[in-house]
Amino acid sequence: MSSSAKRSLWFHLFDVTLNIVIIVAIVALIRTFIVSPFQIEGSSMIDTLENKEYIVINKFRYLFRMPERGDIVVFRPPTDMAKYYVKRVIGMPGDTMVVRDGYLFLRDENKGDIRLEESYLSGINAGKTYRYPVNSGDTSEEIFSVPEGQYFLLGDNRQGSLDSRSFGHLGTQETAFVPRSNIKGSVWFVALPVTKIHAFDTPQYHL
Repeated sequence: MSSSAKRSLWFHLFDVTLNIVIIVAIVALIRTFIVSPFQIEGSSMIDTLENKEYIVINKFRYLFRMPERGDIVVFRPPTDMAKYYVKRVIGMPGDTMVVRDGYLFLRDENKGDIRLEESYLSGINAGKTYRYPVNSGDTSEEIFSVPEGQYFLLGDNRQGSLDSRSFGHLGTQETAFVPRSNIKGSVWFVALPVTKIHAFDTPQYHL
């Protein structure tokens, strides 16, 4: 093989290797900072999300803005930082959330307790938001004062979700809430199965 042919071969190998490295780097950047696939495990978000469904997480969204009430988010629970959970943002920093009579209320200094309109809840979950244990049927009042920089998160399957109602009982009162830094992205859309592909909008509460 001539020297020019050898140089051409090495250049070709270098070019292929460089392209592979660039592609891997781009994929890694996209998964780290923009979007990432995620599989649902469990039934805590039924009927909104079902077990074994694949979703796509939008990580880019929270680089420039804060989570909103109603967003479905992927986060690390304060009681077990090794895991990822999927729940819905219900209480914002500074809110006082009240669980009472099977419903959620936002306490307003001027208007009193305003009941949240949660249109995304299924028939078996509407009016079934109980205090811990979440399947207890206990409709007595429990108050959650959300600290600044933290959020109150609940699953849509209100009687079968390990969420902010439980975190404070499993850890300490402070761990009832999820710090902003623990929230890794919002659920953008269901990707699989193909028969259930759809995107999510942030619900309006008209508070």
